[in-house]
Amino acid sequence: MRRASFVAALIAMSLIVLLPFVWMVSLAFTPQEQAFGSLSVIPAQPTLDNFVTAFVDANLLRALANSAIVASVAVTANCVIAVLAGYAFAMLPFRGATPMFYALVATAAVPVSVTLIPLFLMIRGIPLTGGNDLFGAGGSGLLDTLAGVVLPYLVMPMNIFLARQFFSTAPVELAEAARIDGAGEWRIFTQIYLPLARPLVAVVAVFSFTGVWDDFLWPLVSTTSADTQTVQLALARFLASGNVQYGPLMAGAVLVTIPVLIVFLFNQRSFISGLSDGSLKG
Repeated sequence: MRRASFVAALIAMSLIVLLPFVWMVSLAFTPQEQAFGSLSVIPAQPTLDNFVTAFVDANLLRALANSAIVASVAVTANCVIAVLAGYAFAMLPFRGATPMFYALVATAAVPVSVTLIPLFLMIRGIPLTGGNDLFGAGGSGLLDTLAGVVLPYLVMPMNIFLARQFFSTAPVELAEAARIDGAGEWRIFTQIYLPLARPLVAVVAVFSFTGVWDDFLWPLVSTTSADTQTVQLALARFLASGNVQYGPLMAGAVLVTIPVLIVFLFNQRSFISGLSDGSLKG
């Protein structure tokens, strides 16, 4: 009886969580004039016009391409830099490693709104870009460019924290045995510990992708033209006007959600394994 009640509670909570997504998909296929005319989940006259409007009015195809480029670069950089840094902090102790690590992790507690102005000034003042001179003056730097959008995402402190915690629980005997056999540090990392870190790489990839793909504030500050806008800015166009087009907005939201689901499903097994290993080791 207790098990049945527990299962029923889980099902009820799952339905509550899924209800907004079901409603979103339903509105995406409902004609604009019938968006709130019925409580039925299945549209009486399904249409694809909302998706066409989303692509045309919000320039969603270009925004999807921009977000894909930014997210791909950010995920690749974090999987490389965070894993290497975490391995160095955990397995290659050096002078000042602990204070440096805690200082790095402490930056994750700084609110994003506090860093917006310094980041904006840094991106604008990069020398020899966007009309800037050697001293970073006279132009716009990397503002309103995809390079300027992706730059703050290249290193995420929490990913380094996850990598360090993962490698700190790895068996050091493997490295010691490899060193006795004459293996160098790079070979030890790539051939021994990196294959063990596949769940970690999956977790870093999923966290990095969702963090970059869903971010709205930094692209809003660093871009001004439609050619460099990301998907979140494209969706915001439907809210900027006085008459909100809920059908195209939900259609765009469905299209924006699909890449996140694909990334998670593709890394699902390794992602769950990484979280389970972390909880057991922690």
